Amino acid sequence: MARINDGRMTAGGTGEVTVFLIGMRINSFRHLRSWWPTFRAMPGMLSELARDKDSGMLGYRLLFGGPRLIYVVQYWASHEKLLAYASDREGLHRPAWAAFNRRLCEGRGRVGFWHETYVVPAGAHEAVYVNMPDFGLGAATGVIPVGRRGESAAARLAARPAEG
Repeated sequence: MARINDGRMTAGGTGEVTVFLIGMRINSFRHLRSWWPTFRAMPGMLSELARDKDSGMLGYRLLFGGPRLIYVVQYWASHEKLLAYASDREGLHRPAWAAFNRRLCEGRGRVGFWHETYVVPAGAHEAVYVNMPDFGLGAATGVIPVGRRGESAAARLAARPAEG
């Protein structure tokens, strides 16, 4: 069981962060060939990224939105690092993406796909976790007591990181 951080904590990172959401919706469970390979490909890509400390992926969380929707929330050091991974010809993403696109065209709507990317400037994000294990952005960047950054969301958003 994950260790609970007692009290109020906030994410330790204050710099720019890119939040990438990616997921699939199983529109037809019976057509396993349409969605199973994509479902199986994602853990390999996440492991590849987690092993490569220079990849830029800070952390991720796999989530299920009911029986049909599977998605991943990813935190990246920059959108440039995210785009570099997406276009890397040596990584697992390119072949998985090509295979998925082939199945998508053949699948007649049996599986859906989506992604969203948010580039959040330094000082434009805040977080609070109360009696929680490391979670979300805090799991990706570490957590610190709220008091170090401000007692309210407004204070944490107003506090700009030091220029480096």
